[in-house]
Amino acid sequence: MALENGLLLHTARYWAAAVREKDGSIGVASGTKPFRPVSADGGRWPLLRGLARLGDALAVIPVAKSRLRSAVLPFESARMLGALVGSTLATSTARRGRGPTPARELGVLVLGLAPALVALRGSDLAAYHGAEHKSIGEFERALAGGSPAEATKEHERCGSNLVGPLAAITLLSNVVLRQVVRRPPAAAVLATSLLSTGAAMEVYRWMSQHPGSNITRVLSWPGHMLQEKVTTKEPSPDQMEVARAALSEILRLEGVPDPR
Repeated sequence: MALENGLLLHTARYWAAAVREKDGSIGVASGTKPFRPVSADGGRWPLLRGLARLGDALAVIPVAKSRLRSAVLPFESARMLGALVGSTLATSTARRGRGPTPARELGVLVLGLAPALVALRGSDLAAYHGAEHKSIGEFERALAGGSPAEATKEHERCGSNLVGPLAAITLLSNVVLRQVVRRPPAAAVLATSLLSTGAAMEVYRWMSQHPGSNITRVLSWPGHMLQEKVTTKEPSPDQMEVARAALSEILRLEGVPDPR
């Protein structure tokens, strides 16, 4: 996870964060995760295992913030808070509009993403996202005997690749829900969102197991485009130094030598 001033990385057991402090130094904190996903292999319950892994990742955030108070989370910045408010207002307005349900739901998805993407473009958050990918890419290439210099700001396992499946499944499920119930209660909307997320995580899991599939390439295309155009930016040497510090700490906890 990219921060406004650094990175938060995690494995199945540990987390590590590194940030650029105001005095120019690098602050590092790490520890054991508060809880683990359903099981090491992802669990046996489709839909639930994806939500469990997502919850596991989110649970690390407040722990890391409490251990490294100088870390600036994405939604702590005025820019991203403004994007969140704009997204909420835009989607609320779109849902009150008229027109075919599929078109309206597609408009809701686009309007919901647009403010955040605009706020993210060219920001330090995007640069640290690029630094995250490049530092991990350097490690993976060095481990495979390749050149770390070939690492790019885009990465094939980025969570951005979840956008395509999530958007498609959410669109379909919302259309079906509003065909069955014209004005669904909040509980039904929440349940539909959770099921859609769980289903998207299942698709993402399948994609990670079949990286060369044509279906995977199609489903990951929106995420790749987002990485290339919006959500990542070429990091500076200072930002790469922070990213490498975070990665080195997580490797130390896992007992894995750094081959770079």
